[in-house]
Amino acid sequence: MSAWWAYGPRDLLMFSQQTYYRLFELYNTELWPLQIVALVLGAAVLVLWRRGGDGAGRAIAAILAVCWLWVAWGFHWQRYASINLAASYFAWAFAAQALLLLLWLGAVRGRLTPTPATRLQQRAGLGLLLFSLLVFPLIGPLLGRSWMQAEVFGMAPDPTALATLGVLLLAGARPAWALFPIPVAWCLLSGTTLWAMESPDFAVVPLAALLAVLLAAGSAWMNARSGCSNVKL
Repeated sequence: MSAWWAYGPRDLLMFSQQTYYRLFELYNTELWPLQIVALVLGAAVLVLWRRGGDGAGRAIAAILAVCWLWVAWGFHWQRYASINLAASYFAWAFAAQALLLLLWLGAVRGRLTPTPATRLQQRAGLGLLLFSLLVFPLIGPLLGRSWMQAEVFGMAPDPTALATLGVLLLAGARPAWALFPIPVAWCLLSGTTLWAMESPDFAVVPLAALLAVLLAAGSAWMNARSGCSNVKL
């Protein structure tokens, strides 16, 4: 018997690339036209961000919480668990992100209220949000997969996690750091899974997540320096 460290992600993968994307095809076919509702919710997030204010931030948090809860139950628990033994744990993590973090920090405490941010952070946040809503569903078809295998915000985990990170960047120079770990961890795990399946787009989600973390950390650092300078003055 080989030692445990001799195994890599590809050795532990329990399904093929075809099985994974077939899961999305069956999921989308069964729930059509719920995808339209999910995209309308994504558009509502953009409208609320443009409007600004404390009420908009709380509404954005509530929308994201609903999306994370749906992905937890509708995708991970009900479907992904049929091919991946770890999917039930993913479902609990997504539910925790929705209930304990987004609803508490976002809807109750108002930590997702759109506030002034650096131009780079604002552009990156908006770009990541638009990418998740409009571009991410096109990746599969552009790579030769069926349109019914598209991954849509609010229904699939990857675009939902990336959109959440985009909103966190738009929330300003004081990042709600407690909201970062689960979406970032999922993005890294998803990238590893896609790499193990030899999917050509495996690096997209992890790199986008790492970019969001770096920008949030850089903005927080600059804000802290600015605060120290003001104190000295």
